[in-house]
Amino acid sequence: MNATAQEIPYNDLRPEVILDAVESVGWRCDGHLMGLNSYENRVYQIGLEDHPPVVVKFYRPQRWTDAAIIEEHVFSQELAELEIAAVAPLTVAGQTLHSHQGFRFAVYPRQGGRAPDLENQEILERLGRFLGRIHAAATVRPFVHRPHLDVETFGVTPSQYLLESGCIPPNYTQDYRDLIDELLPMINTGFERASPFRPIRLHGDCHSGNMLWTDAGPCFVDFDDARMGPPIQDLWMCLSGTREERTLQMHALLTGYRQFHHFELKQLHLLEPLRTLRMIHYTAWVAKRWNDPAFPLAFPWFAEGRFWENHLMALREQIALMEEPPLDIFLD
Repeated sequence: MNATAQEIPYNDLRPEVILDAVESVGWRCDGHLMGLNSYENRVYQIGLEDHPPVVVKFYRPQRWTDAAIIEEHVFSQELAELEIAAVAPLTVAGQTLHSHQGFRFAVYPRQGGRAPDLENQEILERLGRFLGRIHAAATVRPFVHRPHLDVETFGVTPSQYLLESGCIPPNYTQDYRDLIDELLPMINTGFERASPFRPIRLHGDCHSGNMLWTDAGPCFVDFDDARMGPPIQDLWMCLSGTREERTLQMHALLTGYRQFHHFELKQLHLLEPLRTLRMIHYTAWVAKRWNDPAFPLAFPWFAEGRFWENHLMALREQIALMEEPPLDIFLD
């Protein structure tokens, strides 16, 4: 399959273009440029003259509209204004979204920190408090230009793409099709059991890599996947381990969370369905980006048959997990 210009979106994003973009909004670069860990977008730490370094994100072309990106910026700025630790883009000349030589970009302050210890109950409770504050603020208004997290967009559409794209090895295609036919009704049942719930603005990708722990507590970064959806989406990725361990972790999170925002326990029916949707969506995401040179370098295992064997095994395990009752959480 020949790659198109759309599939190699950063071909012309050379170091001089990156530095010129930063200088186009009024800063003088000192020549220091360091690429940061990001695949969907391109993110760099840039050294400046007479100013601390900044982080610059160049958005993947044609992924989001300008309006959708600005909604993301507004959301993180609202949180920062409420003194909720969220890294928001800097406003330059009244704008947070800029353009240079066809590349849209935003400039952020550099934020230090380390990954939180998600096995520590006290840290989980503090994370829960911050997430409760974020969600309390998130209910003020909905996103208008950003999508919803639902079965169609995270399950049906990506699984259809994988089946039609030819990226699944032929000897695994029918097994994958059969699994999806079994999984999607179970996921729908989970959503039905959790309903009705009010979708709210979410961080959307709230895993440990997008949370920095500082002496002051957590700081949330990278709202690029922000969308509308069930509140538990921003909680479940903090869980790991056995059912007993996940139960204790969720109890700690909700103990903090409920100090600032209401949580309906029936949303626990969504925990494994949302995990399954993420697995389906993530695999399709890698497949869609395969012609971007960064992806084969970062995910070389994706082209190997062993990956698909393990992926199918993990999806089969999700069937068993979705057949289990939700976590037993009892709150005062």
